[in-house]
Amino acid sequence: MYDFIIIGGGILGLSTAMQLAEDYPGHRIVVLDKENELAHHQSGHNSGVIHAGVYYAPGSLKARFCREGNRLTKAFCRQHDIAFEECGKMLVATNEREMERMRSLWERTAANGLEREWVSADELSEREPAITGMGAIFVPSSGIVDYRRVAQAMAEEFERRGGEIKLSTAVIGLEERIGEVVVKTSRGEFVGRYMIACAGLMADRLVKLLGKDPKFTICPFRGEYYRLPPERSDIVSHLIYPIPDPSMPFLGVHLTRMIDGSVTVGPNAVMALKREGYRKRDVSLRDMATMFSDPGILKVCSAYWRPGLTEMKNSFFKKGYLDDVRKYCPSLTLQDLGSYPAGVRAQAVSREGKLIDDFLFVNTRRTVNVCNAPSPAATSALPIGRYIVDKVKSQVEEA
Repeated sequence: MYDFIIIGGGILGLSTAMQLAEDYPGHRIVVLDKENELAHHQSGHNSGVIHAGVYYAPGSLKARFCREGNRLTKAFCRQHDIAFEECGKMLVATNEREMERMRSLWERTAANGLEREWVSADELSEREPAITGMGAIFVPSSGIVDYRRVAQAMAEEFERRGGEIKLSTAVIGLEERIGEVVVKTSRGEFVGRYMIACAGLMADRLVKLLGKDPKFTICPFRGEYYRLPPERSDIVSHLIYPIPDPSMPFLGVHLTRMIDGSVTVGPNAVMALKREGYRKRDVSLRDMATMFSDPGILKVCSAYWRPGLTEMKNSFFKKGYLDDVRKYCPSLTLQDLGSYPAGVRAQAVSREGKLIDDFLFVNTRRTVNVCNAPSPAATSALPIGRYIVDKVKSQVEEA
């Protein structure tokens, strides 16, 4: 019997496993993942940004975890010789409406305790010659890293402390008993005293396997990126983000410097027709039936149908996508937008049709289930892992 079973080999599951092994030396801990490699989904398909916590409501878990995670991620990288760069982020306003929104963001960054700098149009032009705007907020603590490498280092640290990792092990059933949890998989049963699920795109399905009503449904959103050609990789010195529309759930198309020296453009936000649908042609009838019979997701579709159609159009026609980024980087052309892998974001949607904006947990006597881990989950992986471990400790002490 295992002391702890962790489902999910992404960065959240591995952060939790590593810290659990540190707090419970000598205990049997196993990580199960259905893929044949770690960090296969959201942890390996993201922008690579170490976020500072600009956008998040003061006092929310997102704001707290992001601020802590920014510092802890950099410390972890230094400790494990993982390359990262603290390049900073420019949030650029291109018109008067965005300037008003930028002033609100300025107040929010203050409330979240972030170092930041107000940048005039002339200063912006001097620091970023290819970028055009009426002004910007510069946040120096934002950075870039390869989160797949961070996740791998967490896995190595976990195994060094005696943990086990089982890949190609898909969960097909769960049973919580008085003193144990039985995890039925494609490779047989695993029995543990406690279970932690960090299942991302499959979070609601694991809650259902426990016999619980999750009261939310995971809706997958594909974020499509392009990559600039090597000769344009010096187009920006910082991360360049537009000022987001507060009525929209996502941040808009941005220019992201990557740790390998390249620059990506994106992402958009298109509802995927398969939970792990990284390509436009990826379709799952089961996943579609789940989404389009769910009252909450139908309400989201009704509320955002107009921007949703625009996002879909831009997905198929690069010109609209390009127009979004040319608002602040007018020198880019269609020929500059080369192919780059997409990511899929797991977004929890409530029955009432709300995109759940903060972290969400559904727990039972012997399980802790991470049900919504929105961006900045990768940045926040270490404090989230600590939060989960503390939840598990409370369960152990109460038993």
